[in-house]
Amino acid sequence: MAVMITEDCIACNACEAECPNTAIYNAGEPYQYDGEEHEALSEDFTYVVPEKCTECVGFYDEPQCIESCPTEAIVHDPNHEETNDELMAKKVVLEGMDS
Repeated sequence: MAVMITEDCIACNACEAECPNTAIYNAGEPYQYDGEEHEALSEDFTYVVPEKCTECVGFYDEPQCIESCPTEAIVHDPNHEETNDELMAKKVVLEGMDS
């Protein structure tokens, strides 16, 4: 399961610096995935790219973005549920591509 950022976000960017997969982007900022640039997923809020989020599996015991968020604006995304094995497989794929 990926995480998502809610409208409670204050755009402090504390989470962005903690993400080992560079899955977090500022509002309106295009993101990089598989060597290509893609349109921003949100023009209004800091956002997480689900294809790049592994909930820090393979890096840390807990998602670091959730730990670092001062407003508790980062929650598990019920629309992107994945097992730990799926998240670890995603980590391996991400390591092999240009994020």
